[in-house]
Amino acid sequence: MTQSPVILPSINRRIFRAALIVTFAGVFVKLVATAKEFVVAGAFGRSDAMDAFLIAYLVPGLLVNLFSESMNQALIPTLVRVRETEGRAKAQELLSSAMGWTCLLLAGGSVVMGATARLFFPLVVPHFSAGKMLLTEELFYGLLPVVLIAGITQNCAAVLNTFERFALPALAPVVWPLAIILGAWFLAPQLGIWAMVYSNVAGALVNAVLVIWMMQTHGYRFELHWFGGWNRRTDAMREVAGQYGPILLSGLVASSGLLVDQGMAAMLPSGSVSTLVYANRFVSVVLNLLAGAIATAVTPYFSQMVARRDWTGCRHTINTYVRVTALVSVPVALAMIFGSHLLVRLTYQHGAFGAQDTAAVAPVQAMYAIQLPFYIVSRVFYRYLVAIRRTSLILYCGIINLVLDVVLNILCMRWYGVAGIALATSLWTVSTFVFLCFWTYRLLPAADSPNKDALTA
Repeated sequence: MTQSPVILPSINRRIFRAALIVTFAGVFVKLVATAKEFVVAGAFGRSDAMDAFLIAYLVPGLLVNLFSESMNQALIPTLVRVRETEGRAKAQELLSSAMGWTCLLLAGGSVVMGATARLFFPLVVPHFSAGKMLLTEELFYGLLPVVLIAGITQNCAAVLNTFERFALPALAPVVWPLAIILGAWFLAPQLGIWAMVYSNVAGALVNAVLVIWMMQTHGYRFELHWFGGWNRRTDAMREVAGQYGPILLSGLVASSGLLVDQGMAAMLPSGSVSTLVYANRFVSVVLNLLAGAIATAVTPYFSQMVARRDWTGCRHTINTYVRVTALVSVPVALAMIFGSHLLVRLTYQHGAFGAQDTAAVAPVQAMYAIQLPFYIVSRVFYRYLVAIRRTSLILYCGIINLVLDVVLNILCMRWYGVAGIALATSLWTVSTFVFLCFWTYRLLPAADSPNKDALTA
Protein backbone atom coordinates (compact mmCIF):
# COMPACT_ATOMS: atom_id res chain seq x y z
CA MET A 1 0.00 0.00 0.00
CA THR A 2 1.31 3.45 -0.89
CA GLN A 3 0.08 6.91 -0.14
CA SER A 4 -0.46 9.70 -2.63
CA PRO A 5 2.04 12.58 -2.76
CA VAL A 6 -0.67 14.82 -1.25
CA ILE A 7 -1.00 12.66 1.90
CA LEU A 8 2.71 12.17 2.54
CA PRO A 9 3.50 15.85 3.17
CA SER A 10 0.33 16.08 5.28
CA ILE A 11 1.56 13.33 7.62
CA ASN A 12 4.98 14.93 7.90
CA ARG A 13 3.40 18.30 8.67
CA ARG A 14 1.38 16.68 11.45
CA ILE A 15 4.51 15.08 12.83
CA PHE A 16 6.31 18.41 12.65
CA ARG A 17 3.45 20.18 14.40
CA ALA A 18 3.36 17.50 17.10
CA ALA A 19 7.13 17.75 17.58
CA LEU A 20 6.88 21.53 17.91
CA ILE A 21 4.10 21.23 20.48
CA VAL A 22 6.06 18.73 22.54
CA THR A 23 9.23 20.80 22.21
CA PHE A 24 7.65 24.10 23.30
CA ALA A 25 5.81 22.41 26.14
CA GLY A 26 9.03 20.66 27.06
CA VAL A 27 10.96 23.94 26.99
CA PHE A 28 8.55 25.40 29.51
CA VAL A 29 8.82 22.32 31.74
CA LYS A 30 12.60 22.28 31.42
CA LEU A 31 12.86 25.96 32.28
CA VAL A 32 11.08 25.21 35.50
CA ALA A 33 13.27 22.12 35.96
CA THR A 34 16.37 24.24 35.36
CA ALA A 35 15.20 26.66 38.02
CA LYS A 36 14.81 23.62 40.24
CA GLU A 37 18.45 22.67 39.58
CA PHE A 38 19.60 26.16 40.60
CA VAL A 39 17.62 25.93 43.82
CA VAL A 40 18.86 22.42 44.60
CA ALA A 41 22.48 23.29 43.75
CA GLY A 42 22.32 26.32 46.01
CA ALA A 43 20.81 24.29 48.85
CA PHE A 44 23.02 21.18 48.69
CA GLY A 45 25.98 21.86 46.35
CA ARG A 46 28.26 18.85 45.66
CA SER A 47 27.78 17.48 49.18
CA ASP A 48 27.88 13.88 50.40
CA ALA A 49 24.13 14.12 51.06
CA MET A 50 23.52 15.10 47.43
CA ASP A 51 25.74 12.24 46.23
CA ALA A 52 23.65 9.86 48.35
CA PHE A 53 20.36 11.23 47.02
CA LEU A 54 21.47 11.03 43.38
CA ILE A 55 22.52 7.40 43.74
CA ALA A 56 19.30 6.59 45.65
CA TYR A 57 17.18 8.28 42.98
CA LEU A 58 18.96 6.47 40.17
CA VAL A 59 17.32 3.11 40.89
CA PRO A 60 13.65 4.27 40.99
CA GLY A 61 14.20 6.14 37.74
CA LEU A 62 15.71 3.05 36.14
CA LEU A 63 12.82 0.85 37.28
CA VAL A 64 10.29 3.21 35.69
CA ASN A 65 12.23 3.26 32.42
CA LEU A 66 12.66 -0.50 32.49
CA PHE A 67 9.10 -1.60 33.11
CA SER A 68 6.81 1.27 32.10
CA GLU A 69 8.65 2.79 29.14
CA SER A 70 9.36 -0.71 27.81
CA MET A 71 5.65 -1.52 27.99
CA ASN A 72 4.79 1.72 26.18
CA GLN A 73 7.11 0.86 23.30
CA ALA A 74 5.73 -2.67 23.05
CA LEU A 75 2.09 -1.60 23.50
CA ILE A 76 1.52 1.50 21.38
CA PRO A 77 1.99 0.01 17.86
CA THR A 78 -0.32 -2.88 18.74
CA LEU A 79 -2.85 -0.63 20.51
CA VAL A 80 -3.10 1.59 17.43
CA ARG A 81 -3.53 -1.44 15.16
CA VAL A 82 -6.23 -2.98 17.37
CA ARG A 83 -8.11 0.31 17.64
CA GLU A 84 -8.10 0.76 13.86
CA THR A 85 -9.01 -2.83 12.97
CA GLU A 86 -11.05 -4.15 15.92
CA GLY A 87 -12.50 -1.06 17.58
CA ARG A 88 -12.25 0.92 20.81
CA ALA A 89 -13.62 -1.82 23.11
CA LYS A 90 -10.88 -4.29 22.16
CA ALA A 91 -8.27 -1.55 22.49
CA GLN A 92 -9.56 -0.76 26.01
CA GLU A 93 -9.29 -4.44 26.96
CA LEU A 94 -5.71 -4.56 25.69
CA LEU A 95 -4.80 -1.35 27.49
CA SER A 96 -6.27 -2.51 30.80
CA SER A 97 -4.38 -5.80 30.66
CA ALA A 98 -1.11 -4.13 29.70
CA MET A 99 -1.44 -1.47 32.40
CA GLY A 100 -2.33 -4.04 35.04
CA TRP A 101 0.76 -6.08 34.29
CA THR A 102 2.91 -2.97 34.16
CA CYS A 103 1.79 -2.09 37.69
CA LEU A 104 2.54 -5.60 38.91
CA LEU A 105 6.01 -5.44 37.37
CA LEU A 106 6.68 -2.02 38.87
CA ALA A 107 5.50 -3.11 42.31
CA GLY A 108 7.40 -6.39 42.10
CA GLY A 109 10.57 -4.66 40.96
CA SER A 110 10.27 -2.19 43.81
CA VAL A 111 9.90 -4.99 46.36
CA VAL A 112 12.88 -6.90 44.99
CA MET A 113 15.09 -3.82 44.89
CA GLY A 114 13.98 -2.82 48.36
CA ALA A 115 14.81 -6.27 49.71
CA THR A 116 18.24 -6.33 48.08
CA ALA A 117 19.23 -2.68 48.56
CA ARG A 118 21.77 -3.47 51.27
CA LEU A 119 23.49 -5.89 48.93
CA PHE A 120 23.06 -3.80 45.79
CA PHE A 121 24.33 -0.35 46.78
CA PRO A 122 27.73 -1.55 48.11
CA LEU A 123 28.33 -3.04 44.65
CA VAL A 124 27.35 0.15 42.85
CA VAL A 125 29.21 2.61 45.08
CA PRO A 126 31.76 0.54 47.04
CA HIS A 127 33.78 3.61 47.98
CA PHE A 128 30.97 5.33 49.91
CA SER A 129 31.63 5.59 53.65
CA ALA A 130 29.39 3.59 56.01
CA GLY A 131 27.35 6.67 56.96
CA LYS A 132 26.96 7.78 53.36
CA MET A 133 25.92 4.25 52.34
CA LEU A 134 23.29 4.08 55.08
CA LEU A 135 21.85 7.44 54.04
CA THR A 136 21.69 6.27 50.42
CA GLU A 137 19.70 3.18 51.41
CA GLU A 138 17.27 5.14 53.58
CA LEU A 139 16.65 7.73 50.86
CA PHE A 140 16.07 4.93 48.39
CA TYR A 141 13.32 3.37 50.52
CA GLY A 142 11.63 6.75 50.76
CA LEU A 143 11.69 7.18 46.97
CA LEU A 144 10.21 3.78 46.09
CA PRO A 145 6.58 5.04 45.77
CA VAL A 146 7.74 7.16 42.83
CA VAL A 147 8.28 3.98 40.81
CA LEU A 148 4.62 2.95 40.64
CA ILE A 149 3.26 6.50 40.42
CA ALA A 150 5.55 7.60 37.57
CA GLY A 151 5.08 4.32 35.72
CA ILE A 152 1.30 4.77 35.60
CA THR A 153 1.79 8.35 34.43
CA GLN A 154 4.00 7.30 31.52
CA ASN A 155 1.49 4.71 30.34
CA CYS A 156 -1.40 7.19 30.35
CA ALA A 157 0.61 9.89 28.57
CA ALA A 158 1.64 7.48 25.79
CA VAL A 159 -2.00 6.52 25.23
CA LEU A 160 -2.99 10.19 24.96
CA ASN A 161 -0.36 10.65 22.24
CA THR A 162 -2.11 8.06 20.06
CA PHE A 163 -5.07 10.47 19.86
CA GLU A 164 -2.65 13.17 18.64
CA ARG A 165 -2.96 14.84 22.04
CA PHE A 166 0.52 16.10 22.78
CA ALA A 167 0.33 19.46 24.56
CA LEU A 168 -1.34 18.62 27.87
CA PRO A 169 0.63 15.39 28.53
CA ALA A 170 3.83 17.32 27.81
CA LEU A 171 2.88 20.20 30.12
CA ALA A 172 1.62 18.17 33.08
CA PRO A 173 5.10 17.18 34.37
CA VAL A 174 5.76 20.82 35.32
CA VAL A 175 4.12 20.13 38.68
CA TRP A 176 7.02 17.82 39.61
CA PRO A 177 9.91 20.34 39.57
CA LEU A 178 7.59 22.94 41.12
CA ALA A 179 7.05 20.59 44.05
CA ILE A 180 10.82 20.10 44.41
CA ILE A 181 11.46 23.86 44.35
CA LEU A 182 8.92 24.37 47.10
CA GLY A 183 10.42 21.51 49.06
CA ALA A 184 13.96 22.88 48.76
CA TRP A 185 12.82 26.34 49.83
CA PHE A 186 10.52 25.50 52.70
CA LEU A 187 11.46 22.00 53.89
CA ALA A 188 15.23 21.74 53.37
CA PRO A 189 16.16 23.96 56.35
CA GLN A 190 14.30 21.59 58.69
CA LEU A 191 14.53 18.23 56.89
CA GLY A 192 17.80 18.48 54.97
CA ILE A 193 18.10 16.09 52.03
CA TRP A 194 14.83 14.37 53.01
CA ALA A 195 13.02 17.39 51.61
CA MET A 196 14.01 16.07 48.18
CA VAL A 197 12.34 12.74 48.90
CA TYR A 198 9.00 14.15 50.09
CA SER A 199 8.77 16.72 47.31
CA ASN A 200 9.56 14.12 44.62
CA VAL A 201 6.80 11.81 45.84
CA ALA A 202 4.30 14.68 46.03
CA GLY A 203 5.19 15.99 42.56
CA ALA A 204 4.91 12.53 41.00
CA LEU A 205 1.49 11.97 42.57
CA VAL A 206 0.00 15.26 41.34
CA ASN A 207 1.39 14.61 37.85
CA ALA A 208 -0.22 11.16 37.79
CA VAL A 209 -3.64 12.44 38.81
CA LEU A 210 -3.58 15.05 36.03
CA VAL A 211 -2.60 12.63 33.27
CA ILE A 212 -5.06 9.92 34.35
CA TRP A 213 -7.84 12.51 34.25
CA MET A 214 -6.80 13.60 30.74
CA MET A 215 -6.80 10.00 29.48
CA GLN A 216 -10.25 9.31 30.84
CA THR A 217 -11.66 12.46 29.20
CA HIS A 218 -10.54 10.99 25.84
CA GLY A 219 -12.44 7.75 26.26
CA TYR A 220 -9.94 5.33 27.79
CA ARG A 221 -10.74 4.24 31.33
CA PHE A 222 -8.06 3.75 33.96
CA GLU A 223 -8.59 0.05 34.67
CA LEU A 224 -6.20 -2.68 35.72
CA HIS A 225 -6.75 -6.26 34.54
CA TRP A 226 -4.35 -8.61 36.24
CA PHE A 227 -4.51 -12.40 36.35
CA GLY A 228 -8.05 -12.59 35.02
CA GLY A 229 -7.12 -10.44 32.04
CA TRP A 230 -4.00 -12.50 31.46
CA ASN A 231 -5.97 -15.77 31.40
CA ARG A 232 -8.20 -14.27 28.69
CA ARG A 233 -5.25 -12.89 26.79
CA THR A 234 -5.77 -12.24 23.11
CA ASP A 235 -3.42 -12.44 20.17
CA ALA A 236 -2.82 -8.71 20.64
CA MET A 237 -1.70 -9.21 24.25
CA ARG A 238 0.55 -12.08 23.18
CA GLU A 239 2.06 -9.79 20.57
CA VAL A 240 2.70 -7.11 23.17
CA ALA A 241 4.23 -9.66 25.54
CA GLY A 242 6.48 -10.98 22.77
CA GLN A 243 7.79 -7.50 22.02
CA TYR A 244 8.04 -6.52 25.67
CA GLY A 245 10.72 -9.06 26.54
CA PRO A 246 13.44 -7.82 24.17
CA ILE A 247 12.65 -4.16 24.92
CA LEU A 248 12.76 -4.81 28.67
CA LEU A 249 16.08 -6.63 28.38
CA SER A 250 17.42 -3.82 26.20
CA GLY A 251 16.38 -1.30 28.83
CA LEU A 252 18.02 -3.42 31.52
CA VAL A 253 21.26 -3.43 29.56
CA ALA A 254 21.08 0.34 29.01
CA SER A 255 20.34 0.90 32.68
CA SER A 256 23.32 -1.23 33.59
CA GLY A 257 25.42 1.19 31.58
CA LEU A 258 24.16 4.08 33.70
CA LEU A 259 24.97 2.17 36.86
CA VAL A 260 28.43 1.38 35.51
CA ASP A 261 29.06 5.07 34.86
CA GLN A 262 27.88 6.13 38.30
CA GLY A 263 29.80 3.31 39.98
CA MET A 264 33.03 4.13 38.16
CA ALA A 265 32.61 7.81 39.00
CA ALA A 266 32.33 6.80 42.68
CA MET A 267 35.81 5.24 42.38
CA LEU A 268 37.25 8.68 41.59
CA PRO A 269 37.81 11.50 44.15
CA SER A 270 34.94 12.68 46.36
CA GLY A 271 32.30 14.71 44.52
CA SER A 272 32.87 12.92 41.19
CA VAL A 273 29.36 11.45 41.13
CA SER A 274 27.87 14.91 41.59
CA THR A 275 30.22 16.28 38.93
CA LEU A 276 29.04 13.66 36.45
CA VAL A 277 25.37 14.28 37.22
CA TYR A 278 25.60 18.09 37.15
CA ALA A 279 27.51 17.91 33.85
CA ASN A 280 24.81 15.78 32.31
CA ARG A 281 21.92 17.98 33.41
CA PHE A 282 21.87 20.41 30.48
CA VAL A 283 22.77 17.73 27.94
CA SER A 284 19.90 15.64 29.29
CA VAL A 285 17.60 18.62 28.94
CA VAL A 286 18.46 18.95 25.24
CA LEU A 287 18.18 15.20 24.71
CA ASN A 288 14.81 15.05 26.42
CA LEU A 289 13.53 18.06 24.52
CA LEU A 290 14.70 17.20 21.01
CA ALA A 291 14.99 13.42 21.07
CA GLY A 292 11.92 13.12 23.27
CA ALA A 293 9.89 15.41 21.04
CA ILE A 294 10.74 13.59 17.82
CA ALA A 295 10.23 10.16 19.39
CA THR A 296 6.87 11.17 20.86
CA ALA A 297 5.73 12.74 17.59
CA VAL A 298 6.70 9.96 15.17
CA THR A 299 5.57 7.00 17.29
CA PRO A 300 1.78 7.17 16.65
CA TYR A 301 2.29 7.97 12.96
CA PHE A 302 4.82 5.18 12.40
CA SER A 303 2.37 2.86 14.17
CA GLN A 304 -0.45 3.92 11.85
CA MET A 305 1.64 3.63 8.68
CA VAL A 306 3.01 0.21 9.64
CA ALA A 307 -0.51 -1.02 10.49
CA ARG A 308 -1.54 0.02 6.94
CA ARG A 309 1.67 -1.34 5.33
CA ASP A 310 2.42 2.17 4.05
CA TRP A 311 6.14 1.67 3.40
CA THR A 312 6.39 4.66 1.06
CA GLY A 313 5.12 6.87 3.86
CA CYS A 314 7.58 5.31 6.30
CA ARG A 315 10.52 5.92 3.99
CA HIS A 316 9.48 9.52 3.33
CA THR A 317 9.07 10.23 7.04
CA ILE A 318 12.40 8.61 7.98
CA ASN A 319 14.34 10.52 5.32
CA THR A 320 12.62 13.80 6.18
CA TYR A 321 13.20 13.63 9.92
CA VAL A 322 16.75 12.35 9.70
CA ARG A 323 17.57 15.56 7.84
CA VAL A 324 15.51 17.77 10.13
CA THR A 325 16.94 16.36 13.36
CA ALA A 326 20.50 16.59 12.04
CA LEU A 327 20.07 20.22 10.98
CA VAL A 328 18.74 21.14 14.40
CA SER A 329 21.00 19.05 16.65
CA VAL A 330 24.45 19.68 15.14
CA PRO A 331 24.49 23.47 15.85
CA VAL A 332 23.09 22.86 19.33
CA ALA A 333 25.87 20.36 20.06
CA LEU A 334 28.59 22.74 18.86
CA ALA A 335 27.17 25.56 20.99
CA MET A 336 27.14 23.36 24.08
CA ILE A 337 30.65 22.06 23.50
CA PHE A 338 32.30 25.45 23.02
CA GLY A 339 30.10 27.33 25.48
CA SER A 340 30.23 24.75 28.27
CA HIS A 341 32.27 26.76 30.77
CA LEU A 342 30.15 29.89 30.31
CA LEU A 343 26.91 27.92 30.67
CA VAL A 344 27.99 26.22 33.89
CA ARG A 345 29.36 29.45 35.38
CA LEU A 346 26.22 31.46 34.64
CA THR A 347 23.81 28.83 35.89
CA TYR A 348 25.34 26.76 38.68
CA GLN A 349 27.96 29.04 40.22
CA HIS A 350 26.27 30.40 43.34
CA GLY A 351 25.83 29.39 46.97
CA ALA A 352 27.70 26.16 47.77
CA PHE A 353 28.70 25.75 44.10
CA GLY A 354 31.95 27.68 43.59
CA ALA A 355 34.45 28.45 40.83
CA GLN A 356 36.37 25.23 41.44
CA ASP A 357 33.14 23.29 40.89
CA THR A 358 32.60 25.10 37.59
CA ALA A 359 36.10 24.15 36.47
CA ALA A 360 35.38 20.52 37.30
CA VAL A 361 31.93 20.30 35.68
CA ALA A 362 32.42 22.27 32.42
CA PRO A 363 34.79 19.87 30.57
CA VAL A 364 32.64 16.90 31.53
CA GLN A 365 29.58 18.64 30.09
CA ALA A 366 31.46 19.34 26.83
CA MET A 367 32.31 15.63 26.48
CA TYR A 368 28.67 14.68 27.05
CA ALA A 369 27.50 17.18 24.41
CA ILE A 370 29.33 15.32 21.62
CA GLN A 371 26.62 12.67 21.64
CA LEU A 372 23.73 15.04 20.88
CA PRO A 373 23.32 14.77 17.08
CA PHE A 374 23.99 11.02 17.01
CA TYR A 375 21.50 10.26 19.75
CA ILE A 376 18.75 12.57 18.49
CA VAL A 377 18.87 11.37 14.87
CA SER A 378 18.99 7.73 15.99
CA ARG A 379 15.59 8.11 17.72
CA VAL A 380 13.93 8.18 14.28
CA PHE A 381 15.51 4.83 13.42
CA TYR A 382 14.75 3.41 16.85
CA ARG A 383 11.03 4.20 16.70
CA TYR A 384 10.69 2.74 13.22
CA LEU A 385 12.31 -0.54 14.29
CA VAL A 386 9.97 -0.73 17.30
CA ALA A 387 6.97 -0.03 15.06
CA ILE A 388 7.87 -2.93 12.76
CA ARG A 389 8.37 -5.09 15.88
CA ARG A 390 12.06 -5.81 15.33
CA THR A 391 12.80 -5.29 19.00
CA SER A 392 15.44 -8.03 19.07
CA LEU A 393 17.73 -5.65 17.18
CA ILE A 394 17.29 -3.07 19.96
CA LEU A 395 18.46 -5.69 22.45
CA TYR A 396 21.54 -6.60 20.40
CA CYS A 397 22.42 -2.93 20.10
CA GLY A 398 22.15 -2.49 23.86
CA ILE A 399 24.46 -5.43 24.57
CA ILE A 400 27.09 -4.06 22.19
CA ASN A 401 26.86 -0.66 23.85
CA LEU A 402 27.23 -2.04 27.37
CA VAL A 403 30.46 -3.79 26.43
CA LEU A 404 31.70 -0.64 24.72
CA ASP A 405 30.74 1.46 27.75
CA VAL A 406 32.81 -0.63 30.16
CA VAL A 407 35.84 -0.82 27.88
CA LEU A 408 35.75 2.85 26.89
CA ASN A 409 35.24 3.96 30.51
CA ILE A 410 38.33 2.08 31.60
CA LEU A 411 40.41 3.55 28.79
CA CYS A 412 39.13 7.12 28.91
CA MET A 413 39.16 7.43 32.71
CA ARG A 414 42.90 6.88 32.70
CA TRP A 415 43.45 9.94 30.52
CA TYR A 416 40.59 12.30 31.43
CA GLY A 417 39.24 11.17 34.82
CA VAL A 418 35.50 11.76 35.24
CA ALA A 419 35.38 13.57 31.87
CA GLY A 420 36.50 10.28 30.30
CA ILE A 421 33.26 8.64 31.45
CA ALA A 422 31.28 11.32 29.60
CA LEU A 423 33.45 10.89 26.50
CA ALA A 424 32.89 7.13 26.57
CA THR A 425 29.12 7.71 26.60
CA SER A 426 29.36 9.90 23.51
CA LEU A 427 31.50 7.33 21.70
CA TRP A 428 29.10 4.44 22.21
CA THR A 429 26.24 6.70 21.14
CA VAL A 430 27.95 6.94 17.75
CA SER A 431 27.92 3.14 17.66
CA THR A 432 24.17 3.16 18.35
CA PHE A 433 23.56 5.58 15.49
CA VAL A 434 25.46 3.41 13.00
CA PHE A 435 23.78 0.19 14.12
CA LEU A 436 20.21 1.53 14.03
CA CYS A 437 20.73 3.36 10.73
CA PHE A 438 22.05 0.20 9.06
CA TRP A 439 19.16 -2.00 10.16
CA THR A 440 16.47 0.59 9.48
CA TYR A 441 17.37 0.93 5.81
CA ARG A 442 18.08 -2.77 5.47
CA LEU A 443 14.56 -3.62 6.67
CA LEU A 444 12.76 -0.72 4.98
CA PRO A 445 10.99 -1.97 1.83
CA ALA A 446 11.79 -0.08 -1.35
CA ALA A 447 9.13 2.29 -2.64
CA ASP A 448 8.79 0.20 -5.81
CA SER A 449 8.38 -3.08 -3.89
CA PRO A 450 4.88 -2.80 -2.39
CA ASN A 451 4.59 -6.55 -1.77
CA LYS A 452 7.58 -6.68 0.53
CA ASP A 453 6.65 -6.67 4.20
CA ALA A 454 9.12 -5.28 6.73
CA LEU A 455 7.31 -7.17 9.50
CA THR A 456 8.46 -10.48 8.06
CA ALA A 457 11.64 -9.40 6.26
